[in-house]
Amino acid sequence: MIRPPPRPRKPPESSSSTSCAGSPGPELDGLRPADDLRETLGLDSLDFRNLVVGVSERTGRRIEEDDYEGLVDLAGWIPLLAGP
Repeated sequence: MIRPPPRPRKPPESSSSTSCAGSPGPELDGLRPADDLRETLGLDSLDFRNLVVGVSERTGRRIEEDDYEGLVDLAGWIPLLAGP
């Protein structure tokens, strides 16, 4: 069976809104480095895993499950994403 080529991904839309993925939700302007992302963004464990997978795919950085514990807040994401 011949499969059609995958459709290209749509690039994220730019907007002046700072809410997650353009959907209604918490404003991110007030997010502090130590704020718990799961609590602030209302993420359950599957949502959080999807966030990690999405960031990993977009940045090209492999994020292991062992790293999840340190990704509770922005302060934990920064060194992971800014490192070599």
